Amino acid sequence: MRKLFSYLRPYRVSIVFIVLFIFLQSMLNLYLPQLMAHIVDKGVETGNIAYIWRVGGLMLIASIAAVLFSVSAGFLSSRTAARFGKVLRGDVFAHVEDFTLREFDQIGTASLITRATNDITQVQQLVTMMLRMMIMAPLNFVGGVIMAVYTDAQLSWVIVVLIPLVALTIWMVFSKATVLFKAMQQKIDVLNRVLRENLTGVRVIRSFNRTAHEQHRFDKANFDLTDTATQAQKIMAVLMPTLMLIMNVSTLAIIWFGGIRINNEQMQIGSLIAFTQYVLQLLFSIMMVSVMFFMIPRASAAAARIHEVLETVPAIRDENSALGRTAAPATADFAAAAVFATGSGKRDDTDRGFGRVEFRSVSFSYPGAEQPALDSITFTAEPGRVTAVIGGTGSGKSTLVNLIPRFYDVTSGAVLVDGVDVRNYPQVALRSKIGLVPQKAVLFTGSIADNLRYGKEDASHEEIQRAADIAQASEFIAAMQDGYDSFIDQGGTNVSGGQKQRLCIARALVRRPEIYIFDESFSALDFKTDAKLRAALKANVAGATVIIVAQRVSTVMDADLIVVLDQGQVAGAGTHRQLLRSCQVYREIVASQLSEEEIG
Repeated sequence: MRKLFSYLRPYRVSIVFIVLFIFLQSMLNLYLPQLMAHIVDKGVETGNIAYIWRVGGLMLIASIAAVLFSVSAGFLSSRTAARFGKVLRGDVFAHVEDFTLREFDQIGTASLITRATNDITQVQQLVTMMLRMMIMAPLNFVGGVIMAVYTDAQLSWVIVVLIPLVALTIWMVFSKATVLFKAMQQKIDVLNRVLRENLTGVRVIRSFNRTAHEQHRFDKANFDLTDTATQAQKIMAVLMPTLMLIMNVSTLAIIWFGGIRINNEQMQIGSLIAFTQYVLQLLFSIMMVSVMFFMIPRASAAAARIHEVLETVPAIRDENSALGRTAAPATADFAAAAVFATGSGKRDDTDRGFGRVEFRSVSFSYPGAEQPALDSITFTAEPGRVTAVIGGTGSGKSTLVNLIPRFYDVTSGAVLVDGVDVRNYPQVALRSKIGLVPQKAVLFTGSIADNLRYGKEDASHEEIQRAADIAQASEFIAAMQDGYDSFIDQGGTNVSGGQKQRLCIARALVRRPEIYIFDESFSALDFKTDAKLRAALKANVAGATVIIVAQRVSTVMDADLIVVLDQGQVAGAGTHRQLLRSCQVYREIVASQLSEEEIG
């Protein structure tokens, strides 16, 4: 948690003023009992009304000043904590944005959401409390002890008994509650995961009539969290009544023994009142700290989880990229690639020669996997040609194309773009050369135009229309009430699967990159739309490298190069007719999908 508090450094001036205001407030609070004692001893007992008014007015002024200092400190502490939370959330989000898919798999999406929201809120609330209570409580405690001893040293033995008793009570409660609050944060992750799966998979759940099963899963996670929270709160619930009991017994002891001292003329009534108020201030400062102990265990667990995210080093970083080094590139090809990677050059659709993708003996294994997902993959996707990747489920098609934008790094071998290993590109430069249409169509909340401009913010309306025409999306867009300004709901739930795929394809086309990757991007399209879209692609992106991943033979049979994958290995590569003669795996795929007349 201490490392997270480094985020408070930019607000040192505000913290100094908070400390100053709280110090002045505490001094005034410690001064008020002395004024009260003077009123009783010198005003009430002697009947000096003028003295009572004079000192009473001074008490009123001191009270108003204490309130103003308290309000100012509260405002500054709340504003500082809010800004602390804002910056911390921003840093966590920015850091998570740099994560590779491996880190997402390792920590979990549900856990990352919890850490970026609930956990940071817990720490922010603790900071708000600490900026006030953790400063005010020690001042009131020390000041209360000093002033109580100054008021009557002999009666101060009550404090000597009181403090160890209170400290022991807080320690016993705190030690047991910490473990439970840490467990609560983990169980919130589980609850979020179950809830997220239920909400995103609601169609599947209902189609299989598994609503009752999912309700049971949610109830189990919910009750588990509730049970742990209840245990923690039961332990914490003991704290406040115990402290109140100690406080009341202490007050009774002070009045009892103070009364004896007054009766023996060893103490005045005003001094007893002042002493009682100082002890109460001392106890209230301890109670303020105890309130912190309600929050510290949970916030401490939350801070550790946030720190874990910030300390997680992405497996793929740009520090090792050749474009980031001061040394000159090793090849002329690299220099040419760098021009386009950094945006200083611009490729027209008629240009050729940029976007060449080469796999050289590429192997890849997922962490913990017994077998490699890809093994010794070698082929080249040339600019101006369509390269298709086909294979059965689990053959490694999506894994293969995920290596091109460097979502994962190869285990061995190399993936080269324009003759340069993708590991030597800055990630932004590499991905600026690629237009990816993922296997799962993803749209964002906003208008259709906003979604199509996602890859190119300054795209004109004509560019958007052209991309939509090629993607066969302009017809259904025109049929919508607001055309390109029509609103897309979260997740694209107000458009069909085929429409989502076509919008995702149009989004990649707007970017006009050097490399197009279509990962199962035609699966939701009917055969007629599929054929028209591929024909439009061939005519309009002729200068680019086009890589199509598909399971339909009809989608890939016209490709210039078809790479057949089988259990992570290249079973064959060539044109449709060449593979029919030379590749048994391809023949089996074709036979399962096409009739003899279509094959012929």
